[in-house]
Amino acid sequence: MTRGRQSGLPMFSGSRWAGVDEAGRGPLAGPVMAAAVVLDPHAVPAGLADSKKLSARRRSELASKIRSDAIAWAVAWADAAEIDALNILRASMLAMRRAVLGLSTRPEHAQVDGTTCPRLPCTVEAIVRGDSSVAAISAASILAKVARDEFMHSLDRVYPDYGFCRHKGYPTAAHLAALAKLGPCACHRRSFRPVRELLRGAVA
Repeated sequence: MTRGRQSGLPMFSGSRWAGVDEAGRGPLAGPVMAAAVVLDPHAVPAGLADSKKLSARRRSELASKIRSDAIAWAVAWADAAEIDALNILRASMLAMRRAVLGLSTRPEHAQVDGTTCPRLPCTVEAIVRGDSSVAAISAASILAKVARDEFMHSLDRVYPDYGFCRHKGYPTAAHLAALAKLGPCACHRRSFRPVRELLRGAVA
């Protein structure tokens, strides 16, 4: 039995197929992060799953395994300014494109989680709930989530009063309270309604 089958997810049809996913569409602050992964069919980590269904510790363990065993992997992002300029969907597609272009091995085909595909220099297909059904997409979702959480921890050291290390930029009650008290910082997405309405009120 190969380690690929141990993962519990279907394998792909080619050794140069990339899985692509993003993390961080919903937060009010920070980048949208994307990852692309070309798995080695003979060294697929066991336990791959949708990153949202894994504990932070398990995601970290799997991310280390993915980075060490994959044929190629890359992480990229679009920052808050790009999100505001493009909208979150287009910024997510940009981050995914950057991740695929950052791979050391150019894939023949890419499988993307969701319903929309970025423009890529290879064939591409969108797979709904691909992060829980395709091993390479699951791997990409894990790398993107781990990278984004690490980025938000680094932002917390720069802006400690917002609590980014706890809520990761999502619109929790604590984040909204800090936002109302302190106003937005440089990494907040000004096109997102809570931030936009706060800024509108400050100007009025």
